[in-house]
Amino acid sequence: MPVINFFLEDISYKLTGKLALKKWIKETIIAEGYKLDELNYILCSDEYLLQINQQYLNHDTYTDIITFDNSEKDKVITGDIFISIERIKENAVKFAVPEIRELQRVVIHGALHLLGYKDKKPAEKALMTEKEDFYLTKISV
Repeated sequence: MPVINFFLEDISYKLTGKLALKKWIKETIIAEGYKLDELNYILCSDEYLLQINQQYLNHDTYTDIITFDNSEKDKVITGDIFISIERIKENAVKFAVPEIRELQRVVIHGALHLLGYKDKKPAEKALMTEKEDFYLTKISV
């Protein structure tokens, strides 16, 4: 049974529209030709995510998202996605977008990573942004 979970770690946060968000994520995964097994979104603080970044990736920097691909079968999504709500709030102000829209962008960004999209090189980043923009048109704010 495919499942998407949302958890909170080290923060207090009210996530609204969870059912619509889950439906949208599942539809994105299916549209990309994948199946969903289990996807966990862990909404957390900057410090919590920094510790994960240091412990697992040896990066000593703040970030908005870290994605762990736990998939064991081709074309089947299983993963954990950690998102800093503090980064979301800060970036929403920085990019002059509603906070929920920035959260949606980062949520789908993590899913796209699990679907095989990368963002290290300029061409990869351009494609990732194009996919984010496309899928953001599929959900209402």
